[in-house]
Amino acid sequence: MKALILVGGFGTRLRPLTLSFPKPLVDFANKPMILHQIEALKEVGVTEVVLAINYRPEVMINFLKDFEDKLGITITCSQETEPLGTAGPLALARDKLVDGSGKPFFVLNSDVISEYPFAELIQFHKSHGGEATIMVTKVDEPSKYGVVVMEDTTGVVERFVEKPKIFVGNKINAGIYLLNPSVLDRIELKPTSIEKEVFPRIAADQKLYAMVLPGFWMDIGQPKDYITGLRLYLDSLRKKSAARLATGAHVIGNVLVHESANIGEGCLIGPDVAIGPGCIVEDGVRLSRCTVMRGVRIKKHSCVSNSIIGWHSTVGQWARIENMTILGEDVHVGDEVYSNGGVVLPHKEIKSSILKPEIVM
Repeated sequence: MKALILVGGFGTRLRPLTLSFPKPLVDFANKPMILHQIEALKEVGVTEVVLAINYRPEVMINFLKDFEDKLGITITCSQETEPLGTAGPLALARDKLVDGSGKPFFVLNSDVISEYPFAELIQFHKSHGGEATIMVTKVDEPSKYGVVVMEDTTGVVERFVEKPKIFVGNKINAGIYLLNPSVLDRIELKPTSIEKEVFPRIAADQKLYAMVLPGFWMDIGQPKDYITGLRLYLDSLRKKSAARLATGAHVIGNVLVHESANIGEGCLIGPDVAIGPGCIVEDGVRLSRCTVMRGVRIKKHSCVSNSIIGWHSTVGQWARIENMTILGEDVHVGDEVYSNGGVVLPHKEIKSSILKPEIVM
């Protein structure tokens, strides 16, 4: 089987992290976002992954070459010269996706994190005999999204309602699809929306089905949702393979610590924390609801909560970092500095406190 991952644009919502790496290569729970998806695809027998990309393809390919060998999976790029929306890239990659076998292929949005129940999706798709299956997830506030109205017993999609004012349902498109090759005949090579143009046409022919996604789901394309996604992911990890989570007197709740990281005495870590490779957390540090990426040093008695600390950054002694502070790559925060929602671009030194949320250029 094959899969297409919609890598898309510039990742502006996750800046300053995406100033250093394309969004799919930004670490999430100690590995690049996209690797979570590729590993799950590999598990259900996908042998080739096509990345639909229009930004820095060489960075992606060089990075993923290592994983091709480790995972035994082919990874290629299909590069857009102009943005083609969410359907145009499928037409562009047609020759890579269609091999005459007639097998369906996966299409994923690159910033969606879930338990990826791909085996169940394949089974459901085969059972209904339609042309396309989309995964949907239940949300508390459907009025913020495009709602998928479906027949609950069969899964047949009846229609789509964009940001409904009155309640029509609580299921939204989760950005995970399984499509027959015939779907490509419905898409022209031009900027096209799969959600607004292609799927409604398949639904009108009663050939579109939806499956409710079991487990958690999050679009982690912006910092607040990234932190929420980490909580949901670690929660799921606790249920599925708790042995991968850290334990000890200094750990509260779900915490993921890379084996090469070093944690000092008297720390309090958690809940909902990921500490990446080569990190040094000195004595007396307090971390909660945060991601500390590869090569970061957090000095004595500092406190980090609700924040993302980018690669190879340093947080000084007795510093306090909170309220969705995002440090880009190689940012150095001085001793006793306070950051309240600062968004700091890469390679900066912060010597004075950031008292209210602002971007530090």
